Amino acid sequence: MATRTRPATIPITEIEHAAFCKTEDELPAKSLAEELAVNVRWQNISPEYLHLAPEELDERIHDARRQLGSAVTVLGHHYQREEVIKYADFQGDSFLLSQEAANLPHAEYILFCGVHFMAETACILCAPHQKVILPNITAGCSMADMAPMEDVEDGWQDLQDILGDHGGIVPVTYMNSIAGIKALCGRNDGAVCTSSNATAVLEWGFQQGERILFLPDQHLGRNTALKLGIPLDKMVVWNPFKRLGGNTPEQLRDAKMVLWQGHCSVHTRFTVKQIQAARERFPDVNVLVHPECTMETVQAADMNGSTEFIRKTINEAPAGSKWAVGTEISLVNRLAINNPDKTVFCLDPVICPCSTMYRIHPAYVLWVLEGLLAGQVINQITVPEQIQRDAQVALDRMLALR
Repeated sequence: MATRTRPATIPITEIEHAAFCKTEDELPAKSLAEELAVNVRWQNISPEYLHLAPEELDERIHDARRQLGSAVTVLGHHYQREEVIKYADFQGDSFLLSQEAANLPHAEYILFCGVHFMAETACILCAPHQKVILPNITAGCSMADMAPMEDVEDGWQDLQDILGDHGGIVPVTYMNSIAGIKALCGRNDGAVCTSSNATAVLEWGFQQGERILFLPDQHLGRNTALKLGIPLDKMVVWNPFKRLGGNTPEQLRDAKMVLWQGHCSVHTRFTVKQIQAARERFPDVNVLVHPECTMETVQAADMNGSTEFIRKTINEAPAGSKWAVGTEISLVNRLAINNPDKTVFCLDPVICPCSTMYRIHPAYVLWVLEGLLAGQVINQITVPEQIQRDAQVALDRMLALR
C-alpha cells in the first residue's frame, strides 16, 4: 500500500487562470508581444512573430494554408478565441475533433488549436503517418494537471489493496485527462467518458463493479452520479495529498463513487449568486450551465449539459429567448454573435477565458505553419505505442456504448 503524503501543491495552470480576466465585454485581438506582458508561461518563439499586427498575421496564415493545401487540417476547439477559430477546418469538442482528424487520412499534419490532452487524444486516434501539432506547447489544462500519473498510480494501488475483495472498483476517466490515465483505465477494465455520455458510461461501470473511481473532475462525477440516484453519502473525494485520499478503509468500502479531487478552473467560477443576479435582471431568463460546474450551481440552473448540448439548445431556441450561460466566454460570445435574435450572455460578469486555450495566439499558428513550409515540424505531440494501445481500449469501450 502506498502510504506517502506530501504537501499540497497547486498546478501552475490553475494559478495562472485569472491572468486574462477582464471586466470589459470584449477580448480584443493583440499582437503576441502585447500578450506576452501577461505574467503566464509562454513558449519561446522566433522574435519575427512577436510584433506582427493581426492583419499581417491573417495574410501570412492564409498564404501558408494555401501553399500547404490538403496536407494540413486545422482543428479548433469551441473555446478558442475568434481570431484563431476562423482558421479551423473543423470546430468541435476535443473528442469530436480527434475523430474528424482520424477520418482525414490524406492530412499529413493535424494542427490542433486546443490544449495538450486534446492533441494526445488525436495522436491516439489518428493514423501512424499523421503528425499532430500543438501551436503552443504551454497550452495545458489545469484539470488534467490535477491528476498527474504518479499520484493516480499510487491512488489506484491503494484502492486495489483495500477494495480487491470487496466488489472492486472500476476506473472511469473524463476525456480531459492525460493519455497515461486513459491507458490505466484501458488496462484495468475501465473506460473514458465525455460530458455528453458520462451517464451512459457510469451506468456501464456499475454493471462491471460495485464502485467507480471517477477522475479527474469531481464535479462532473458528482453531478452525473446524482442523476443516477446515487446519494451524496455514497460519494467520497480522493485527495491525492493525503493517505488513502483522506478517507478511512471503511469509508472507501461503503462508497459507490470515489471522486478525484480535481476541477475545471473555468466552470467552478460560476455560482448560485450569479444565477440569482441573472434572474433578477431577466425574470424569464433560461440558465444553462456545463456539468463541470459545482453541484450547487448545476442544481440552481434550469439545464445543464455538454458543450455540444449548450450549442444545440441555444441555436435551436426560439427568437426572443434569453440565455444566461455558464461556460467558457469565447464560446458564449460566439453563440451571442451567431444568435442575434436572442439574448445570450455569460453568467460571470468578469470575462475569464480559459487561460491555457488562450495561449493559442495566431502568431503561434503562423509559426508552426511556416515551419512546415520550411520542412520543420514544430511541437509535434507523440504518445508511446503501449500507452496508445491501452488508451485506445478505454476509448473503444466508451464508443461501444453509443
